[in-house]
Amino acid sequence: QVQLVESGGGLVQAGGSLSLSCVASGRTFSRYAMGWFRQAPGKEREFVAAISRSGGTTYYADSVKGRFTISRDNAKNTLYLQMYSLKPDDTAVYYCAAPAALSLSGAYYYRAADYDYWGQGTQVTVSS
Repeated sequence: QVQLVESGGGLVQAGGSLSLSCVASGRTFSRYAMGWFRQAPGKEREFVAAISRSGGTTYYADSVKGRFTISRDNAKNTLYLQMYSLKPDDTAVYYCAAPAALSLSGAYYYRAADYDYWGQGTQVTVSS
């Protein structure tokens, strides 16, 4: 059974930084692309960043490009999201996600429909 557990959220002032982690278990982590999504109150879940199974390819939403960095440590079964220059608009619950099907080399996914497993989420609040 695949499990994803996020951590690292919290309250930070605008301009500050936070680092999120997502520990995966239940299968071979390195065979699957991974992604981060977020959902703000009253809004739909939106894509944040994605990474290929090796970590060699990354893709970002325009809203976070240049401020967020997605990475992974396959030896530790862990996905990361480093967030810099945070803005109040970044306030949301952040989720890591994984697809059910094996990922091709270099592949990444930015649609929520491409993901089958989701963590419980971690709250990020950015105060102005």
